[in-house]
Amino acid sequence: MCGIISVIDRSKAGMDGSRIKHALSLMDERGSGEGAGYAAYGVYPDYADYYALHLFFNNLVEPKAKVDEILRSWGEIEFEEEIPTLEQPDLRRTHIPWRYFFKPDRTLLPGSTTPEEDIITMLVMKINTTIQGALVFSSGKNIGVFKASGWPETVADFYQIDQYEGYIWLAHNRYPTNTSGWWGGAHPFNLLDWSVIHNGEITSYGANRRYIESYGYTCTMFTDTEVVAYLCDLLGRKHGLPEELMVRAFAPPFWDEIDQMKEADCTLNSAIRQTYGSALMNGPFAIVVATAEGIVGFTDRIKLRPLIAAEAGDRLYISSEEAAIRRMEPNLDRVWMPKAGEPVIGRVKP
Repeated sequence: MCGIISVIDRSKAGMDGSRIKHALSLMDERGSGEGAGYAAYGVYPDYADYYALHLFFNNLVEPKAKVDEILRSWGEIEFEEEIPTLEQPDLRRTHIPWRYFFKPDRTLLPGSTTPEEDIITMLVMKINTTIQGALVFSSGKNIGVFKASGWPETVADFYQIDQYEGYIWLAHNRYPTNTSGWWGGAHPFNLLDWSVIHNGEITSYGANRRYIESYGYTCTMFTDTEVVAYLCDLLGRKHGLPEELMVRAFAPPFWDEIDQMKEADCTLNSAIRQTYGSALMNGPFAIVVATAEGIVGFTDRIKLRPLIAAEAGDRLYISSEEAAIRRMEPNLDRVWMPKAGEPVIGRVKP
């Protein structure tokens, strides 16, 4: 039921959030007013070298003091502030959105060879599991996630999305089924450079969660989509798989299809299924994943959730509905429906 839409400008030209807000609002019937959100890349050019940590605080006393202490013990807070918002009559404010621009100090770890990304991941997991009343929901460089419990237009107006410019946008309208609607459960989900929006249900969530937590990640947001963001970080960043192979791990061909492939393809796909069997996702789903370098959209292996792709000049759109894309760009050069499990990839130009 959820509505998803994304766009990348391959030339990295900035787009404000007004048009994606109107596009997502066209899919209000795909939501229930219990969650909506937006992610944008390139929104913090003045702090591009710092990790933009977005948090929800229950209050600005005890949980914030503990977060401040942890961050200052691991690096430098260049700037912090409450994320500017505009109160909306039909949005109940249950959390305080806050942002830090933070740089970790690698010399604080023995040998000082630990990647910055691993320090940030550790801090995200530590804060989310040990500090009651604080939740990190966005942690990348020059990336911002803005989400809450509400309708797409309301959440966009609350965060004043039209005042931000990015060259990649993701947007999501949630229809929660297995978990209650709350601010942390709204999409997009983010870790470092990875942001994810998802329509459907990951029925293999238990196996996927056990697999990812064996690598030190901890799921705390009570929804199956969170595990997708962490799997992307593991396979994409730590294991170095390109987008095409990540998608084959998440939504691989069936064994009878692999058996009929040419020898080289059969060997490759068999190896991926055997190596990443616990990362395989079952259930009906359509997913879009973004990094600073591009976006990739894909569905489950029999396409039980819709996904439409379109192009206009340098821009690639991926959405649940063509009508939402056309609200952003009426004059499209190409529209197509990708096959089940087939990735649609848009990368920024070199």
